[in-house]
Amino acid sequence: MSVVEYEADIYLDARPTYPADWYSKLAALSHHHHLAWDAGTGNGQAATGIAEHYDRVIATDVSETMINLGKPHRKVTYHHTPSSMTEDEMVDLIGGENSVDLITVATAVHWFDLPRFYAIAKRLLRKPGGIIAVWSYTTEMAVSPEFDPVMARFTEKALPYFKFPECQYVVDGYKSLPFPFESVGLGSEGKPMELEIKRTVSFEGFLRMVRSWSAIGAAKEKGVELLSEDVVKELEMAWGGSELVRTIVYKTFMLAGTVRK
Repeated sequence: MSVVEYEADIYLDARPTYPADWYSKLAALSHHHHLAWDAGTGNGQAATGIAEHYDRVIATDVSETMINLGKPHRKVTYHHTPSSMTEDEMVDLIGGENSVDLITVATAVHWFDLPRFYAIAKRLLRKPGGIIAVWSYTTEMAVSPEFDPVMARFTEKALPYFKFPECQYVVDGYKSLPFPFESVGLGSEGKPMELEIKRTVSFEGFLRMVRSWSAIGAAKEKGVELLSEDVVKELEMAWGGSELVRTIVYKTFMLAGTVRK
């Protein structure tokens, strides 16, 4: 099984769930609620959340494996969009110029060809009133005074295996991420809105989340096992035992805007 397939296989229940009120706030900002586009949709978590507020959602991803794992929803249509697609093909597929009321990118925009993506987004967004929102969370998390320093040491060892410069955007909380849109009050270029996501999980659930990090697979490809048996035992002991359920608080950040006049 390839690293990409491995990540996709555990991605479904490994990552934090985005709060429903985020979608409500974004929907309240867009002037219309006909069409939304979730780019880099992964398993469709954000796409299905958005669908509660929009008539139709187009969900796209460059990974066909991820698209095949997309959560079914009557309002969501999934499309595999390989990087070979032209800008015109993307615009036509999603709905045409000036047609999209909301564009979302959940924990993915840092992997994109940003100038190309933003050019497509500006063509697609309805003017006025179309909204684009991007967000992510860092590897930094809070669990308990006993666990947090152990996790911080592990993260420091994993950091060199994350892909740079893309992951630098995440490490610095999207503060350096280009975002050429007019602010709508939910963060702006250089000043992302800081948020939190809470998730209650067992130690095994936590491990599944960590195993879905891109750095874990990248290290394996170089012959390095970041999650060795000894490391897992150290994390488990600091957690308080394999059966203990704890709440993880993820540091999260968002940028939202509209096309500048």
